Amino acid sequence: MTTQDTIFSKIIRKEIPADIVYEDELALAFRDIHPQAPVHILVIPKKPIPKLADAEPEDHKILGHLLMIVKRVAQEAGLDNGYRVVINTGEDGGQTVYHLHLHILGGRQMAWPPG
Repeated sequence: MTTQDTIFSKIIRKEIPADIVYEDELALAFRDIHPQAPVHILVIPKKPIPKLADAEPEDHKILGHLLMIVKRVAQEAGLDNGYRVVINTGEDGGQTVYHLHLHILGGRQMAWPPG
């Protein structure tokens, strides 16, 4: 499967609906349809990067941009008591959609260790 064929690419292209909470020219944030916490938002780059391990040195700006979006979206979602940011990478990391995405999980106390 190529990155262009993922559900996230279809959301970027507006081929399927999503509850979008943030969008700019580089990225998109939307509510997860299978939330694992009271607040579960995904932040994705519009550039197709299959997984974090595939990021190139020239992607450093978009990776930093994604983290700044996480901060903004978490604040807007009222996650003042904290939240968790998760990036699953590869099969052993639990990645199921091969388009880089950051999970924002909040609204409850998170357990440790995860997984």
